[in-house]
This record gives sequence, C-alpha cells and structure tokens, in this order.
Amino acid sequence: MAKVVVLGAGIAGHTAAAFLRKKLSKQHEVVVVTPNSYYQWIPSNIWVGVGRMTIDQVRFKLAPLYKRWGIDFHQARAVSIHPEGNESSNVPYISIEYTTEDKKGVTNQLEYDFLVNATGPKLNFEATEGLGPGKNTVSVCSYDHAAHAWEKLQESISRMEKGEKQRFVIGTGHPTATCQGAAFEYILNVAFEIRKRKLQHLAEITWLTNEYELGDFGMGGAYIKRGGYITSTRVFAESFLGENNIKWIKRAGVKKVEPGTIHYETLDGDEKQIGFDFSMLIPGFAGVGLKAYGKSGEDISSLLFAPNGLMKVDADYTPRPFEEWSAGDWPETYQSPAYKNIYAPGIAFAPPHPISKPMTSKNGTAIFPSPPRTGMPSGVMGKIVAENIINEIKTGKQEFRHKASMGRMGAACIVSAGYGMRSGAAATMTVHPIVPDWEKYPEYGRDINYTMGEAGLAGHWMKWFMHYMFLHKAKGYPFWWLLPE
Repeated sequence: MAKVVVLGAGIAGHTAAAFLRKKLSKQHEVVVVTPNSYYQWIPSNIWVGVGRMTIDQVRFKLAPLYKRWGIDFHQARAVSIHPEGNESSNVPYISIEYTTEDKKGVTNQLEYDFLVNATGPKLNFEATEGLGPGKNTVSVCSYDHAAHAWEKLQESISRMEKGEKQRFVIGTGHPTATCQGAAFEYILNVAFEIRKRKLQHLAEITWLTNEYELGDFGMGGAYIKRGGYITSTRVFAESFLGENNIKWIKRAGVKKVEPGTIHYETLDGDEKQIGFDFSMLIPGFAGVGLKAYGKSGEDISSLLFAPNGLMKVDADYTPRPFEEWSAGDWPETYQSPAYKNIYAPGIAFAPPHPISKPMTSKNGTAIFPSPPRTGMPSGVMGKIVAENIINEIKTGKQEFRHKASMGRMGAACIVSAGYGMRSGAAATMTVHPIVPDWEKYPEYGRDINYTMGEAGLAGHWMKWFMHYMFLHKAKGYPFWWLLPE
C-alpha cells in the first residue's frame, strides 16, 4: 500500500489529488494538506474585485468533496519535511499545524511514500513596505482580497458619483513581481466599470509595471498572429490601454507605499512617486516557508529549496549569462533531485531563470518580471506528476512516461476586459511554447501558427464559459477528467 501526501489544494495540488484518487485503488491512501477550507478558481477573482461575482461563485468547500472522493483531508499548514525520517525511524514524514478553530496550534506528523509539494506561493506583501490589504493597497490574489478590493473600489466610485476626481493605480507592487496578466485584467475591468457608469471624465487610471515593454507578461513578450498579420504583445497591450484611456508607467519597481503615495524606482535609477486614491498592486511571490530536516534533525532546507523558498526540481540551475539560457533548462517531471519521491508542480517549483531578460537599475535594483506559472501550466504539471506517481506505484518502476516542460508546453490565456453578455470583452491569446525556444523557432522564439491573439465579445463568452467548465471539473462532476487542464 502506498501513501501519497499532497501539500496544497490550488490548481496544481487539487488536480494532482483528483487524478491520484481516480486512478489508484482504495488500498492506496491519498492525503491533502492545505490551510484553507475552500478551493478557489483564482482566474475569476478579478470579477469579484469589480462586483460582478460573489466569493461563493468562485469557491467551494473542500471537505465534502474529498470525503466523497475518499481523500484524507487535513486543514493544516505544512511546517517541515523530514525526507529521511528521524533517528528512531527511516519513514519520511511531514510536520503539520492545524488551522481550524477547534484545532488551532495542534501539530501532527504524516508519513508518506510520495510527497507532492503544490503549496503555491507566499504572497510576499511584506517585501514592499506598506503594500497589501490592511495597509495601503488592495489585492485580487485571493477571493477575500478581491471582495475587499470591491469594497474599496465602490468607495472611489461613490466619490466620483459626487463629482470628486479619483486616481487609480494598478499593476505590480514589487520590482520582480509576476502575474502581470491578472493585474492587466483587473485594470481593464475597473476601466469598464467606470465607463459603464459614465464617470470616466472623473477618473485618472494608470498602469504601473516592472515590464521593460508592455505585453511582456513575464514571458519576454511574444509575437502573435492576429487577423492575418503578425504583431507584438507590446502593440496588443498598448492598444488595449490606449482604447480605455489608461496611462502607463513601465520599467518601474515599487519600493514603498504610503497612504495615497507610491514610491518607485525606474531602470534609469530615478526615484519617483505617484499619487493614488485607489490602488491594486500584485505582490512578489516567495516560498511558503517550509523547512527540511535530516535524520539527525539538522537543517537541510538548502538541499531542497532555492534561496527564495521555492523547491528545486529537475531543472538546470547552472548560473549562465542570459544569452546562454535555453528552453531545455526548464524542468520536465518536477521531481526533487535530492529525494526521488518528492515533487513540486505549479508555482511551488523554483524556475531555473526568468523568461524575461533580467534588468538592473543604475542603483543595482533588479526590475523585471518573474516567470508566470499559474492557471493552465499548473494544472498540466499537477496531472503529469500524478500520472508518473500512479505509474510507479502500479509498476514499481520510475519511468516518467509523462513530461511537461514549459519549454515545450503551450498555454491559452483569456484576458477579461469587461463583464457582460452583450457588452463584455476579452483578449484571447495562445502561446507555444511558454518559454521561447530560439533554436527551434529562430525567427520569433515560438511557433507562430499556435501563437495568436484576438479581441472581442466572443472572448468574454469563452472566459465566462471556462469559469463554469473548470469549476465543474474541480468539483468532480460527471466526466470531469475529460475536460482539459
């Protein structure tokens, strides 16, 4: 009998747990450990943040579903990994701390045969002074953050309805933050809501980003086929912002946020500031703080984790100049090189390097986007990790029949630009591969036949449909496994 413990119930973890439970017989245990009681469909949080959806439309309780599936669920925070066991036992285990009110502070140890670290990121608000909910800006990174953002947005809308001008600043809140796509969606939806109320003459909206050029999105930008011709995502992004009367500031690393004022540094080394009445800035990401200990209790965290707390996997982490990086550096199986029964799909794994070219200001501050790994890529990684573990349990062989490198994987993204069955809009974009492969595709870095983008109402319908489709899949409704990741 094998026991597989999955840490995290986001897109990667929940997908892995679902396939593990479906394809393994009941004699094998599948355990999920996550500090939250809900699964949330994160891509729809932007609609919660503009009042178009409620939090209960983007989340559901995990315990009833896992009970129906036969998964052992622990609402707890993983604290440490002990991959060699301890001095009294060779069985590997993790230490957890429960987060429910009735068990708060209670600790436990869970043994495992296989461990899937799919914790996702720590939302590292504290890396930027004054950033985040409860401080000076809002967030849409979780459903509760998004609901709070809607409350604050309503306050600004109310002031505009009384004739008061408002300044909106939306973008990235750390010099190396990722998830530009989510912030880009949010600023377009905020602009849509303001325009729908005919208040745009009272709104000054600014996109603030660490991207060297707009449309970088942490993947170095892309050339896309659009309407029969080829254009860049820079033109794509600038067109969207321009059409919505949104100003932009690029190559900016936010250093500090005070009430009503954002302080940022430019690549030129200039220290600048911008005032705001409402601001949503995406924080930097880091590992969740897991530690690792050897058999004698010695700290071996550096063996499993990179300095940022994300887990090292089967990637090539050899330091090299940007010009020598390649798509082949990226992991395929998400297996830990230190312990062959540990995996880290989704945002939990440490990328071998950025996709966008690293940039440093004249003051030595790194200002460029980190690589995105959310949504579709996380789901694909979670599935292939589960498939490889299932195969090993059934055959006794570690064969890795399933691989999913971001250097060969495509991804589809729909950027919402306003909600409404008749008035909504979205930009639909596909890229293949996510990490450019300049050896295979020397002209554009990607296969231009599968890297394309279009904008319009149909894209909104598609994103709206995908919201319900992926929740159908996550809830384990009939034939869920037939739906794509």
